[in-house]
Amino acid sequence: MTPPAALPPTVTDALASLVPWPDDGTRPDGPVAVDATDRLLLTESALLVAGAGPRGVVVLGDRFGALTLGVLALGAETVRAHHDTIDSEAATLHNATRAQEALDLPDAPSRIATSDELGPELLDGARLVLLQLPKSLGELTEITEAVARYAADDVTVLAGGRLKHMTRSMNDVLADRFTEVRATLARSKSRALVATGVRPEARTATPLYPARARLTDPELLAAATPTHDDATAPEHVDVVAHGGTFAGTGLDHGTRFLLSTAGRWPSAARVQDAVDLGCGTGLLAVVLGRRYPDSRVAATDRSAAAVASARATLAANGVEGSVSRGDVGSDLPDSSADLVLLNPPFHDRAAVSTDAAHRMFATARRSLRPGGELWCVFNTKLRYRGSLARAVGPTEHVAQDPRFTVTRSRKP
Repeated sequence: MTPPAALPPTVTDALASLVPWPDDGTRPDGPVAVDATDRLLLTESALLVAGAGPRGVVVLGDRFGALTLGVLALGAETVRAHHDTIDSEAATLHNATRAQEALDLPDAPSRIATSDELGPELLDGARLVLLQLPKSLGELTEITEAVARYAADDVTVLAGGRLKHMTRSMNDVLADRFTEVRATLARSKSRALVATGVRPEARTATPLYPARARLTDPELLAAATPTHDDATAPEHVDVVAHGGTFAGTGLDHGTRFLLSTAGRWPSAARVQDAVDLGCGTGLLAVVLGRRYPDSRVAATDRSAAAVASARATLAANGVEGSVSRGDVGSDLPDSSADLVLLNPPFHDRAAVSTDAAHRMFATARRSLRPGGELWCVFNTKLRYRGSLARAVGPTEHVAQDPRFTVTRSRKP
């Protein structure tokens, strides 16, 4: 079946209404609400949407709602959607409200059913799955496993990406679970992979994700040792990681370097509440819970995969703590923490971006009590010390190696 050469006017009008919320789209160097991959995926799916049935369309990894609203404009009755990042979910629902008001897409927000998990609620009976290819092969593997396990036997997967970010390994991941995988022609430097025919063994295969590992790194174990005099270091720390989580089941270099400074962190008497901001798999939250056993520990991340990983990692190590999903810690109460640990991201998908880091610095100041401390590790070339001093308070250089710097900032 050959897809149409162009999208219907109803779809192009819907796409034209989108903004890269919360950005207004006017910055020349800012994100775009609709890219060539979105348009390609919608073009390829135009003839498949009608045959998918009332609940047959699922969208994964939509950034600002282009895929979700595009398939609604193509005639889908409802769309089930999963966004790993909470800001992408908010942007999609924001644009759905705008589309409802500006275009002939009545009740658009109520026609989108969002889910935090790649499970049966999201994928049961799905006949058409659209996704922007993730950067991580682990994330693609977990997505493909879930689709093959829960979707309909005749499901079609359309996975698109920019040519410069696509690899042959992505084809292989899909081919492990589908009998036919082909690539579309490239358009505007984007291409889509089309997967059909779920392999019978993929229905019941033991999933590779979440992955689990047992870490015995000396810096990790030393930092996780309680501060009282007769304390002994744990023999290991277990980590659980979903496919889309930074560093997977490993201990990344930046976090390890931050852990090497644990001997200079505040004493247990000064820490009633501690936060792992941007928690990833939750390793720092485990360290905080072990090092300060009488303290309350909170972990937060914008990623659904990270939140699920952190909860599982805390449970695997017998550490109590709250784990929540929020945009750069927006879910943290004001003046609620004595110590915040932070290893901020410096990528947004494939692009280098420091926006999240600066917003996290502001969150740290807001959430710290007076006298509370932010301990931050970052790539040295980013030179965050001045920004930390302005955003949080007096900041001192604690340690530096060939790649990373650790600073201590104190809220006045």
